Amino acid sequence: MATNYDRSRQDLGNIVLLEHVNVTIPDQRLATIFYISGLGLTRDPYLMTGVDNMWVNVGRSQFHLPSRGTQVLRGRVGIVMPDLAALERRLQKVAPLLAETRFAWERRNGFVEATCPWGNRYRCHAPAPEFGDTELAVAYVELDVPAGTAPGIARFYQDALGAHAAVHGRPGAATAVVATGATQWLRFSETARPLPEFDGHHVQVYIADFSGPHRRLAERGLVTEESSEHQYRFRDIVDLASGKLLFTLEHEVRSLTHPLYARPLVNRNPAQSNREYVRGHDAFRGTY
Repeated sequence: MATNYDRSRQDLGNIVLLEHVNVTIPDQRLATIFYISGLGLTRDPYLMTGVDNMWVNVGRSQFHLPSRGTQVLRGRVGIVMPDLAALERRLQKVAPLLAETRFAWERRNGFVEATCPWGNRYRCHAPAPEFGDTELAVAYVELDVPAGTAPGIARFYQDALGAHAAVHGRPGAATAVVATGATQWLRFSETARPLPEFDGHHVQVYIADFSGPHRRLAERGLVTEESSEHQYRFRDIVDLASGKLLFTLEHEVRSLTHPLYARPLVNRNPAQSNREYVRGHDAFRGTY
């Protein structure tokens, strides 16, 4: 007897990966202390190895940290990490080095929230079924958006970008959830709190249908940069019927033919040290 599968459950939509989050920072030394020594992530050993930019690997994704002033995401980033107890020990260790900054951390209900020296917030979760089988990943980027905008934001991603999107929660406190892979999301959560002005930070996504979204965005005058044959950018998320601005978040959009697509990223085992070295355990040995 044939098995009946719901094949639609395997559809991912047009966005296949949220590859990096970019925020500018003023001090590479403090960034190294927080992202590498504190969070236990890995500096990319091949690209951006100078003193004016740092690419930090998180499984298949990255943080990009160029030295050009300070940008703060209007929300938070969710990271899956294999060992929250080890994370807490690392954060305790680096705390004295970050004492004169906005650095902070606390264990909350089910996750550890760590704030970088300039105010960017990271919610670090243990592996769980909701994140698939990954043990190291950028699981989501969650943005605070004005009340009443979540339905329009979801429609924008569906109709302009061909993404899978849904709205959860009640009006005024709803969240638009946009799939950027099998177990990765952009989340837009409504809030009544005043939001700071957009400061130029961006996210980068890879999409399968590259020309269709470009055509639809260009028809509305939303494309802000024609970067290359493999890449373009846009900022404004709008109501596609009225043109009303709903939210601003710069998107770096890349095709699947981009030379950097699916580039293997090095991820280390942060438990290794010269005092407690275990041969053969330098690399991260979990799933991502």
